[in-house]
Amino acid sequence: MSTEGGTTAVVAALLANLGIAVTKFIAFFLTGFSSMLAEAIHSVADSGNQILLLIGGKRSQREATPQHPFGFGRERYVYSFIVSIVLFTLGGCFALYESWHKWQETRGDADFDPFESRWWWVPVVVLFVAIGMEGFSFRTAVRESNKLRGSRSWLRFVRSAKAPELPVILLEDFGALIGLTLALLGVGLMLMTGNPIFDVLGSGSIGVLLVVIAAFLAVEMKSLLVGESATTANQKLILDALAAPDAVQRVIHSKTMHLGPEELLVAAKLAVAPTERADEVAAAIDEAERRARDAVPELTLVMYLEPDVDRGDAYVPAERPEPPAAPAGH
Repeated sequence: MSTEGGTTAVVAALLANLGIAVTKFIAFFLTGFSSMLAEAIHSVADSGNQILLLIGGKRSQREATPQHPFGFGRERYVYSFIVSIVLFTLGGCFALYESWHKWQETRGDADFDPFESRWWWVPVVVLFVAIGMEGFSFRTAVRESNKLRGSRSWLRFVRSAKAPELPVILLEDFGALIGLTLALLGVGLMLMTGNPIFDVLGSGSIGVLLVVIAAFLAVEMKSLLVGESATTANQKLILDALAAPDAVQRVIHSKTMHLGPEELLVAAKLAVAPTERADEVAAAIDEAERRARDAVPELTLVMYLEPDVDRGDAYVPAERPEPPAAPAGH
């Protein structure tokens, strides 16, 4: 993925959410509508999330150290995982709490009048403005994602992307647009019927939506943190490059793992032509490494290639020795 594309989408989402949060808080203070407070906290959580993504991107660019010899590329995964936790707690759980609290307040309130405040129309205007701003942010994320998505479906793109920023922003903005629609529906029905339960249901629906999105994000980011292999397409490109006809006969065994969105660890055992000259073996390995790097120029490859003699059999990892039997009790 292009880091610049992810940063563009993050900055666009941050600017949109900061403006939206201010207008939603103003609407809540003028009217006291629960959906407005839930949406305001949602926008604050999203703004904080975008700041976390920017921090993660910045910290991931630090040089490798003796303690962290593979660098800090995974910082982006760490901060994206934190984003899912913030979205769950500050966004989803708060909206659910506010919905419950508002329901306790309005239960049995037969005298509720949504038009009691002369500012009753403000939330409707704010929600339409917020939908427009979130739509702009979502459009930016979609445009940047389409540069990388290819023929993949949106769900597959979100699940297979190795760079976390665009999937996170896509899900946040999509969730925000759905949440704004739910808030608009809740406020609209409350104004039409005079029943505050619709405001409560709007706030609660936003909470459930955010919890579901946060859980989905947490699962995806955890998988990246644990360590995912290269995509199937990139694995094929690398293996084909390593086994191109020359001194390397075939790839006996290989493993890949992303050290960061654009950094890939490649370990492979290569069958080389039998020879008594060490310099010929070294030259074959060097050439195989060069071809692999050329095959995926968008990735930085950290490669460990082991030469071996082709014995015609598949690679079988050595079995772990059985632990010694425990001594008899005394």
